[in-house]
Amino acid sequence: MGEYCTYEKYVFKKKLETLRNKSGRGTELISLYIPPDKQISDVTDHLREEHKQASNIQPELASKNLQGALDSLLAKLKFLNKVPENGIVYLTGTVDTGANRTGMVNEVLIPPDPVVRYIYHCDSVFYLEPLEEMLRECSTYGLILLDLREATIGMLVGKQIEVIRHLHSTVPGKQRKGGQSAHRFEQLRRIAIHDFYKRIGDAASAAFLELEPAELKGILIGGHSPTKEEFSEGEFLHYELQKKVLGLFDTGYTDESGFSELINAAEDTLQGIDLFKQKKDMEIFFKEIATESGKVSYGEDNVRANLEIKAVDVLLLSEDLRSERVTIKCSICGYENKRTRKRKPNEAVPVAGNCPECGSALEATDVIDIVSELSELADKGDARITFISTDFDEGSQFMIAFGGIAAILRYSTGV
Repeated sequence: MGEYCTYEKYVFKKKLETLRNKSGRGTELISLYIPPDKQISDVTDHLREEHKQASNIQPELASKNLQGALDSLLAKLKFLNKVPENGIVYLTGTVDTGANRTGMVNEVLIPPDPVVRYIYHCDSVFYLEPLEEMLRECSTYGLILLDLREATIGMLVGKQIEVIRHLHSTVPGKQRKGGQSAHRFEQLRRIAIHDFYKRIGDAASAAFLELEPAELKGILIGGHSPTKEEFSEGEFLHYELQKKVLGLFDTGYTDESGFSELINAAEDTLQGIDLFKQKKDMEIFFKEIATESGKVSYGEDNVRANLEIKAVDVLLLSEDLRSERVTIKCSICGYENKRTRKRKPNEAVPVAGNCPECGSALEATDVIDIVSELSELADKGDARITFISTDFDEGSQFMIAFGGIAAILRYSTGV
């Protein structure tokens, strides 16, 4: 995804979740996507024309709100001297804030990938699909597992494995039947093996050639020796795909259960992919727990304590973590405390309750995203931050069992 770091990606994703939950009372929300090669003067002319047309909209309030949003956009474009390298996105309009109230949204986003076409979209919700598409991990790898009994074809798409095809062979075993010469039997067997390799190559080629050439980053071939070597050397794949074979890897299984084994075996080859960095950190985390080394910490309070003493080497945070830290204060007696709560997009800060010291009403102030708080502490302690996806088993387990907050420590602290 573009040049966004993992924290920027988290913030961007959270921003889109918030915007996804906003809605207007009519087609009053404007989503404006400006590609880098678009002339600002052309955009301004278009918006002025839309402003004229908006006067015909009924009811009158909807017309007024849409024109207000267009006025806001036109004012912003006056200060835009040049469209940024990746383009720019404006999301503007009057949204329903509940209790029969409305509010104005004015978001300006620099996308992680280039805006490819000019879009002016009016609706009761913001048009976010192009931005959400940029968040998706689009790297795709072809996977082939084979021995002389079976073959399985699949793809690694982002962080998920997709099974495409399972093939069974008709290759006879090495024991020949009575009445056949050894030479004749071996001849027939080699023909059957060749035919099986061709079936595998044709099935894999048909699946992988459906992808855009730039989308398929490479192909991994796994299985037993010398079967996978014979298949690769025989060039049974389409010639364009043959050039994308990244390596051959030994695996014990050739059904779909062997895909994880294949991906792990190819770790060095694919070490640049975010998935493998995440899996490696998860592997270390679970190993340290199993050995009871004391060099891991989990749970918000424990991790925060270790961050504060700069004992954290790697801070692990789930990409699905949605919590915030709220400072609770009493203006009468000075009582102060901090609480963590889960929060849904656009949810208001709740009433804080009464002061345990004097009974006065507490005020909730200084609301900060928990990821922002912990990330800042990690930066101060020179800790590396890894965001863990829930798209693979270990990542999902991390969120469910450990609340999505953990750390690998530099040394055992007893905290």
